[in-house]
Amino acid sequence: MKTKPQNFNYSDFEAVKNIALIFPGTEESISHEGTPSVKVRGKLMCRLYDSGEFIPIRLDYEIRDRYLETYPEIFHLPDHFKNYPYICMWINIHNKKLITEVLELSWKGLATKRQIREYGENRIINGS
Repeated sequence: MKTKPQNFNYSDFEAVKNIALIFPGTEESISHEGTPSVKVRGKLMCRLYDSGEFIPIRLDYEIRDRYLETYPEIFHLPDHFKNYPYICMWINIHNKKLITEVLELSWKGLATKRQIREYGENRIINGS
């Protein structure tokens, strides 16, 4: 079985991974072609694409379409992803607030109702 050559750099995913891991129940993992990823309850939340050019982030279709329309310079949708609930973010994006916002929406789509409720309660208690 042939494997594709790896064209990615783990450090390109570091900032996104560190933000994703602040959400309860997230865990660092390895996905397709040995790429670094973050999962929630065993389900893929985000990963570094094997070409190293972008980061697919799981996001409901309606939310995805809104972000694609609002931020076309940051997000795109390759043909391969059109039938899946993912949005793709270029790796050179450094808007931490926007990345956190999108990752939180992704996490909420994968977390349990209890995790979401407890996360909201903790944010109120901590004033964030």
